[in-house]
Amino acid sequence: MALFQSIKDAFIKNQDKDKYLSGLGRSRKSFGDRIRSLSNSFHGIDDDLLEEIMILLLESDVGIHTAQKIVDRFEENASHIHEYESMEDYFISILHDFYDQEQDGFIHYNEEGPTVIFMVGVNGSGKTTTSAKLIQYYKDLDMSMAVAAADTFRAGAVDQIETWANRLGVPCIKGAPNQDPSSVLVDACRYAKDHQIDILLADTAGRLQTKTNLMKELSKMVRVCDREIPGAPQEVWLVLDATTGQNGISQAKQFLDATQVSGIILTKMDGTAKGGIVLAIHDQLKIPVRFLGLGEKPDDLQPFDINSYLMGITKGLEDE
Repeated sequence: MALFQSIKDAFIKNQDKDKYLSGLGRSRKSFGDRIRSLSNSFHGIDDDLLEEIMILLLESDVGIHTAQKIVDRFEENASHIHEYESMEDYFISILHDFYDQEQDGFIHYNEEGPTVIFMVGVNGSGKTTTSAKLIQYYKDLDMSMAVAAADTFRAGAVDQIETWANRLGVPCIKGAPNQDPSSVLVDACRYAKDHQIDILLADTAGRLQTKTNLMKELSKMVRVCDREIPGAPQEVWLVLDATTGQNGISQAKQFLDATQVSGIILTKMDGTAKGGIVLAIHDQLKIPVRFLGLGEKPDDLQPFDINSYLMGITKGLEDE
């Protein structure tokens, strides 16, 4: 299984593999252990095995439509599989190809000035704390940062992001309570340009009651940013709580109707035993997963890597 070996080799070389191993421990306990349990009754690729794989995927929050696609791909070219170990490696290879990370492309950074990144998501998804972790991530890359506190209506939201900014030593541009968030973004964009900031992170609101209001609010924010920094925002990242499973996909569709989401950040992956949500989101939303939240500490927010993700929820380093 040449593809599986390349997945394993890439995982072993990843300097952040331990973060994946610890963060995905609960997922591996359910998903990986369930796969290994198939060895007890493995007699080749038959209807019973395909049904077990379908159940495994459904119980892992993959969703019925995505699960069926994966099972169909698995069945398509599995006639050469006669041993359990080969089946397991082949299954992981199928998941790898199904995600197809090469199609995700690169994060868009502005070469002519500040890169503006909108953080969007419903309250409770971990948006503000994820913003703080991103500040640390980019600071570790020696990039200058500023934060726009554009969630101006939720009680305590501005104070929360400002506290994180102060703790991490980056400027926070804020307005008065209930100020128009677009005006805060105008000030933030001008600050970023004047101070040659590499990345401006905008913590936006997710509490708007109707999709119409959400669309109007986000559309206005995009317009004012583009006026100040052409092409801004370069990225719009939707923060989803992985523990909400398929409900998170329903939330995501509202934001997709409201703005051009360019990436997903999945938080609380360490708190769910249903690691398959990554595959469901990528398949159903056609949006790349950019980061995974694998724990509480700042460096537990990790850039998404399909090899480390798959090894983290299946085999870990059991063979090493």
